[in-house]
Amino acid sequence: MRRTRGAVAVTVATGTLLVAASTVSSAAPVAAPPTTAAGAILIDGGTGAMLTGKAPDTQRQSASTTKIMTAQIVLRAPGVDLNKKVTIKKEYADYVVREGASTAHLKVGATPTVRQLLYGLMLPSGCDAAYALADTFGKGATTSARTANFIAQMNAKAKSLGMTKTTYDSFDGISPTGKNLTTPRDLAKLTRYAMTGKVFPQLVAAKTYSTGGTSTDAAWGNSNLLIRERPTGYAYPGAIGVKTGTGTAAGKCIVFSGTRNGKTVIGVLLNDEERYPDAMKLMDWSLGSAAGSGAALQRSNTDPIPDVLD
Repeated sequence: MRRTRGAVAVTVATGTLLVAASTVSSAAPVAAPPTTAAGAILIDGGTGAMLTGKAPDTQRQSASTTKIMTAQIVLRAPGVDLNKKVTIKKEYADYVVREGASTAHLKVGATPTVRQLLYGLMLPSGCDAAYALADTFGKGATTSARTANFIAQMNAKAKSLGMTKTTYDSFDGISPTGKNLTTPRDLAKLTRYAMTGKVFPQLVAAKTYSTGGTSTDAAWGNSNLLIRERPTGYAYPGAIGVKTGTGTAAGKCIVFSGTRNGKTVIGVLLNDEERYPDAMKLMDWSLGSAAGSGAALQRSNTDPIPDVLD
């Protein structure tokens, strides 16, 4: 999605994240920690049961978390060949410049594989990679027709998964009509489905991935700070994904998943300025604090690393 320049404001007060989890206590269940999200949900990754929620069925824009569905249309395509090469067109590069969008910095004329494009889609949240995949996996005689067909496939998939309050008008979350809408519950349902695949969990858990010379970047880093290792040690113990998103209408969003002691949870936070602290609090509450995780997550009030990630 569109980039946000400046610094990431991350306030994590000492002890905030050391919340007693109901899963490890014999006392009365501890209430879920509050979040600053406009919409939120946390579900059991195994059963799909909701553990806690906040306006979980209210439609909102969700920015680049849309790319979870983008990846599913590609990965679930009949007979998909992940080694197929795709030629990068100038219009993909022009698109991200025109929209001020997050990019994988793909080189015009380069021929990355579908697999590489999927990493470029999910790690740096490349809207150029999304465009290339939609143009390749959509049907039609023109780029416009193929991308429109790809979006239609996204909507059909949402319907088949029972995502009754989700509509897509874009392949990457940059909503031209403002009707790229979903709910925390629908997005969690989609993510639970996505994480049952073989390739998708590998994509979203990767810290970095070599571009193989198809990008001006030597390697892509994961935009999800729960996964991406930072100089100050921000990665969260047990995090296994999933996707960030940022946009003017959507605000800061994150779909996250963590696993510990045989239990997995999936969470969605939409329009949440404190998306990372809130995600970590919810995982600590539901999974129990990992040894040393609180100490590792004590931070100054401002993350000094510019937020040019999605």
